[in-house]
Amino acid sequence: MTTSTPARFAVAVAAAAVFAMTTAPGAGAVARAPEPRAPREFVALDSVDPTIIQEMRYLSAHNFVGERIDGYRQPVCILTRPAAEALHRAQTHLLRQGYSLKVYDCYRPQRAVDHFVRWAKDLADERKKAEFYPRVDKSRLFEDGYIAEKSGHSRGSTMDLTIVALPALPAPPPRPGQESVPCYAPQAQRYPDDSVDMGTGFDCFDTLSHTDDPRVQGAQRAHRLLLRTALAAEGFVNLPEEWWHFTYKPELFPDTYFDFPVSRRSVAGHRP
Repeated sequence: MTTSTPARFAVAVAAAAVFAMTTAPGAGAVARAPEPRAPREFVALDSVDPTIIQEMRYLSAHNFVGERIDGYRQPVCILTRPAAEALHRAQTHLLRQGYSLKVYDCYRPQRAVDHFVRWAKDLADERKKAEFYPRVDKSRLFEDGYIAEKSGHSRGSTMDLTIVALPALPAPPPRPGQESVPCYAPQAQRYPDDSVDMGTGFDCFDTLSHTDDPRVQGAQRAHRLLLRTALAAEGFVNLPEEWWHFTYKPELFPDTYFDFPVSRRSVAGHRP
């Protein structure tokens, strides 16, 4: 049976109306809001200094949570422009001494911080305890200051980093069982990293991570002081509880916690 032209027209109109009802905002389906983008004052670090090594830990599952963290879309370090420029100056100084900076984390969206908070409240999830917090009861992570509702990283001028001896060689793949080795074990035993020996791995929830812990001596202490001295000369302030954590002062956004994703699109078109 064939359909007359008027009938076909009526069917087409009805179908269009149904499509509009199911796609229009507020009519059965909610339009997805566009992702926020970074203010113009933010840049990708490699647009300022492509020689700084980047190993963005929260994009992978090798972190204290054990999975990729919300808001990390691409392996790119994003910082406020003054912080990136100051890192470039520190890198120039370290390169002359045979070292390179390596960043583990830079700007961190608020949604990532919220992910950390949800994980910390789930006391049953201890997938990565053996490596990252073997001597800390998970119920104390907030009280001991390892996890907080807000992070300076979300303001854009804070980063986690280390130094690598040149020539930089890729770290070997981990051996079976190495992810269960405590983060404060001797460097040859713990999860492999191409950085110099800092006495603990990155994100080690332990008092041995305190920058000036007196138990850390010799080459490990010298490496910590080399990192802190090079960065302090360019305006960075170290968090005493974490040898890897530095904030550039003065901050451009001291009271603002951003939530744009970690991706190149967030800073597309921003010139260094």
